[in-house]
Amino acid sequence: MRTEYKTIKVELRDGVAILVIDSPPVNQMSPQMAQDFGEAITEAFGNDGVKAIVLTGTGKNFIAGADITQLQAVKSRDEIYERALMGARFLNGIEVGPKPVIAAINGNCLGGGLETAMACHYRVAAKGVNLGQPEVQIGLIPGAGGTQRLPRLIGLPNALEMIVAGKPIKAEKAYSRGLVDEIVDQEELLDTALKAAGRFISGELNLKIRMTRNRNDRLPSASEKKAFLDVSKMMTAQKAKGYIAPFKAIEAFEKGLSYNIEADIETEVGLFADCAVTDVAKNLIGIFLNTRAAGKLPRIKGIEPAKIKKVAMLGGGVMGSGIVNLLFKGGFDAVLWDINDEAIDKGVAALRKTFAYPIKKRRMKPADLDSMIENQLTTTTNFEDLKDVDLIIEAVLEDMDIKQDIWKKLEKICRPDVIFGTNTSALPITDMATILTDPGRMIGLHFFNPADRMPLLEIICAEKTSDQTLSTSVAFGRAIKKIPIVVNDGPGFYVSRQLGGLFGGAVFLSADGVDGAVIEEAMIDFGMPMGPATLADLTGIDINYHVGKTFERRLGERYKIHPLTEVVYKIGCYGRKTGAGYFDYSGDKPVPNQKVIDAVKGYLKELGVTPKKMTWQEVVDAMLALGINEAALMMEQGICDRPRDMDLAMIYGTGFPPYRGGILRYADKWGLKNVYDELLRLEKQYGIRFKPADMIKEMAESGKTFYQD
Repeated sequence: MRTEYKTIKVELRDGVAILVIDSPPVNQMSPQMAQDFGEAITEAFGNDGVKAIVLTGTGKNFIAGADITQLQAVKSRDEIYERALMGARFLNGIEVGPKPVIAAINGNCLGGGLETAMACHYRVAAKGVNLGQPEVQIGLIPGAGGTQRLPRLIGLPNALEMIVAGKPIKAEKAYSRGLVDEIVDQEELLDTALKAAGRFISGELNLKIRMTRNRNDRLPSASEKKAFLDVSKMMTAQKAKGYIAPFKAIEAFEKGLSYNIEADIETEVGLFADCAVTDVAKNLIGIFLNTRAAGKLPRIKGIEPAKIKKVAMLGGGVMGSGIVNLLFKGGFDAVLWDINDEAIDKGVAALRKTFAYPIKKRRMKPADLDSMIENQLTTTTNFEDLKDVDLIIEAVLEDMDIKQDIWKKLEKICRPDVIFGTNTSALPITDMATILTDPGRMIGLHFFNPADRMPLLEIICAEKTSDQTLSTSVAFGRAIKKIPIVVNDGPGFYVSRQLGGLFGGAVFLSADGVDGAVIEEAMIDFGMPMGPATLADLTGIDINYHVGKTFERRLGERYKIHPLTEVVYKIGCYGRKTGAGYFDYSGDKPVPNQKVIDAVKGYLKELGVTPKKMTWQEVVDAMLALGINEAALMMEQGICDRPRDMDLAMIYGTGFPPYRGGILRYADKWGLKNVYDELLRLEKQYGIRFKPADMIKEMAESGKTFYQD
């Protein structure tokens, strides 16, 4: 038989055909790979000299699932169904084929990769590899038998958990659940798979018994299945509001798991196709692909990032300790600087706290943390100890004079190619860089709290930030597993200002007599993790007020602080940190703060404003219109001009509901004419803050959208 295809290499050894998938970068099931795989399997099945087949991958991947860019190109539900059904029938053909197929799972085995492995007759996995059905994370369900084979191997409860949550499991857990038959060290994988093939050839293992479709002992009875899935639907409804795929997966379990697996798989394929044509799936697939492309800017194409090995962290507070956590996990050497030994001790203690959860969950041992601190961390109060670092990240007091003084001193100590990264969330980076001889080496690296868990890294280019500095910063962001979104310098950068725009309408509605509770409920129902009052209490009403004053000063009349904002600020309750803000936190659970209630009532009474009823949708329309307008204004001002990056920043930085695709994807779906009309109405009612951006007006009149796809 042939020994080489474009994406598969074949080796014959003692009657066993070893098929090695080699389709960079991740062994995705591309059209070419699917063609090669089909031809190789057919040839092996038909070759009398081949008695068994071993299927394995290369590098870090077995098969990492389907190429979803192919799915994006298909618009018709019927075409999606036919293509998916063809793939499912191919795997059925492997399962009922004439010769045993052993999966030697060398790396990531996800989505269609796991479905392929489950259609094989024996599964050997290398220790530590990931196996999973993550399709729900892009709005889909398994479409090649996953919902029908996985419960047969590991039972319905475990299968539902894996498919509805979409989270992979390690080979060790897969073995304990029965998903794989053996786990071995990577170097023993192929030999172990060949031995399993030999057991089939000798007759020790029976091909028909080993077919996953014939393994029904772990399936529940009809009554057990109904009871379990009824409860699962209720629990899923609480967690997955706005999503479709989790419920379609449950439906596949409900309608399937019979003795006619091929009919059940056809039902699954139909439900997969139903998901694939929804806006939710299109939005989530778009987010997935855009996330993969984040930071790949034309400006830095071809510019090789500098190697970063040693990173200094200035300030060991909440933010600094979280960043050092990331440096440890990224394999970097870290130098923690602070003003005195007491501050250093507090910083190291704070660093240890960032690892408390994984230690509690036994994902790491206390000794592992001790080893990282001993081998990767240097602490100092002396700037001279920073002379050999490659990158410095500063998270000290939000005071321009203090920050500039630090950078001025470090410029004399550090190499001229060392990057100076500031974590400021408010100060203008262009101004900060003016004290440097080479302002091109300064950039904003805005982490979000808690830094060790929030996935977004907002990278801010100052006016003179060099392309080399940007290229290296983006690569560093990727190295610490962050999603790097690049924007230009301006008040609030992108995320803070965009969030201020999205939630900024709340004070206008409250001043118009709308109950604050209705505004909170509307935004949570829309899918935001919290409403504007809850968020203000979390970030600090005083901080928000001062940021607002900065916007007013630097951006003009449109951003003038609302009189009701002044009233609430003067109460002196600034949120959780003071025990009360919009809510009172002194009891077992937060309740509305009577001081704020009375102050708002007094304000409304003085102006003769009566209570006003608004539906949740009316609240959402007002809030989203202002948020969309803010995005357009920032595009006009050159803060950012890539809708996909802006949407990623809102999703990963503020919790904007992913299934809605992002604030600009939502705008396109709503229609820019409708956005424009809503803004005109709101401007007439509330003033200049809601005046439509020129871009919104032009798009409404021309029928354009933010996304051009």
